[in-house]
Order: sequence, then C-alpha cells, then structure tokens
Amino acid sequence: MPLEFSAQSKLQIERLRSRYPTNQAALLPVLHLAQDEFGSLPDEALDLVAKTLELPAAHVFGVVTFYTMFHREPHGANELMVCTNVSCMLRGGYDILHHIEKTLGVKAGETTADGAFSLVEEECLAACANAPMMICGNEYFLDLTPDKVDRALDELRKRYDERKRVAAPAGRKT
Repeated sequence: MPLEFSAQSKLQIERLRSRYPTNQAALLPVLHLAQDEFGSLPDEALDLVAKTLELPAAHVFGVVTFYTMFHREPHGANELMVCTNVSCMLRGGYDILHHIEKTLGVKAGETTADGAFSLVEEECLAACANAPMMICGNEYFLDLTPDKVDRALDELRKRYDERKRVAAPAGRKT
C-alpha cells in the first residue's frame, strides 16, 4: 500500500503552498512535515512529496540527502546533535561527544537499541559563544560539561519514558 499524507497533513501542505511563491520554495517545510508524519524519509515518502509538490523526484532526493536534518532511516525519539566545529572542539566538544557515546553505548551516527536517542556529530550549530553545545529538538544545551550532559540525558530519558507510558495501550505496561 503506497504512503499517503493524513488529512491534517494535506491541509497543512495546502497552507504551506499558499505561503510560498513556488512549490519548490515549499519543499523544506513539506519535507519536515513528511518526516514528522512518517518518522523518516524512505523512497516512498520522497516520491509522495515529489508528486504532491509536482517536483522532480531527483530534486527532492538531492535536497534530502544534502541536509543533515532529514533522515532516510528511522531515528531516535531524541536526536542529539553535538557540535564539533572549531569553537566547540577547542572548548571540549569531542570530549562531550565521547562522553555521550560512552553513556548511551552508541557512536555518532547510531541510534540506541530502545530508539530513545540518535547521536549526530554536527559541523556547526551556531552557538559558538557557548561552546561546547548540543541541540535536541528545539532545545539548546550550552556550555556543556559531563555533569550537564548527564543531567540533560536524564531529563530527556524521563520525557521519553513518559511519552512512551502515555502512548501505551490501556492495560499494557511498557
């Protein structure tokens, strides 16, 4: 069965299309919407976006594979993007990245077995004055130390566990 956008997403896509001068200009927000709805952007999702926006599939594929915020495979519920560019590197960015790898038991580019975290090494996240830093969703974690990382991971884990608990069917424990 081919992928289809939900009715809510179709309405949102129409609103997006009305805000942009061309369908191509609406591509990035529509890709974000598709990734949110489907969890990742496999070929079927790219074909759906291309068809919906009447764009060449090759163009959509090129955009998705250019930007690191788009994922062709499922990612963890919490995507940790750790900066290792010059400012962060000079202030311990690699130490922070390695601490997270050790704590979570995954390397950069991997996802924890339970799907709670994906770890991504990023070139620059534009918070150089507060290096080292990482982003998870819309949340910035600045001036990181191993202790700050541990507290952030604990809080993100609690939120993940709570979302899982709330989403579990009645009578079933996770």
